Amino acid sequence: MLSSLLPAAAIAVEAFEDEPAAVLFPEESALLARAVEKRRREFTTARICAHKALRQLGLPPAPILPGPRGAPGWPAGVVGSITHCAGYRAAAVAWSRDVYTLGIDAEPNEPNPPGVTHEITVADEADRLAALTASHPAVRWDRLLFSAKESVYKAWFPLAQRWLGFEDAHLSLEPGTAPLAQTIDALDGPVGPVTTAGAAVTAAGHAGGSHGGLTATQKLVRAEGTFSARLLVAGPALGSGTLTGFDGRWLVGEGLLITAITATHIDGVPASSVTA
Repeated sequence: MLSSLLPAAAIAVEAFEDEPAAVLFPEESALLARAVEKRRREFTTARICAHKALRQLGLPPAPILPGPRGAPGWPAGVVGSITHCAGYRAAAVAWSRDVYTLGIDAEPNEPNPPGVTHEITVADEADRLAALTASHPAVRWDRLLFSAKESVYKAWFPLAQRWLGFEDAHLSLEPGTAPLAQTIDALDGPVGPVTTAGAAVTAAGHAGGSHGGLTATQKLVRAEGTFSARLLVAGPALGSGTLTGFDGRWLVGEGLLITAITATHIDGVPASSVTA
């Protein structure tokens, strides 16, 4: 699914099940010394997806260790992003000569935990969410907004090397022209409960959630569209351009929301002109 949101220059690898026999590099395994089993599974499978994606770029095997603020440390000349949620893990990579930056995120197509939507919305975003929900109720637009802002942060940080809060970008979500395969009225009951641990949004910016309550009918929901992000803070200068925002794409399928940003140009300046 993820590959359909990315340009030809980017490689995506995704997994819907964990690999029990997967083996990480020792340096990666050391990061999990005190991790609970759930964390070990999602980290391991997501890293295996990243390893496979790098191999498709023709790179030799190497550990992918966290850098500043936990962002994956990619080999020189590579940009990439990793995501995982219940029932899904994925990674996307590209050569930096082709793409400035990548940001991907996946979430269950379920409502945000209580309080999250209020924390992540700015300006007229809440009004837009209400309008979209009224016209396309099968898509959980509040969770889609959260996912898109996660993708924005993941695309922003490698370029700016500083924090970007949910309140620092204004997003416009747009539905695609393809009709939905199902509407919320056709679903088999309400979407399963979302569980949270402590704060609605953690220090890492990730909302807790459950994917296990979805029925087979709910997984039939299909939708796609685009989004744009306008930065409300000063962005970094890149070559002769300045980062002012991102354009992205999203889809709903298999009970998941997936968002992706691949910036091949910044204000008209192609990546190949300023990136080694």
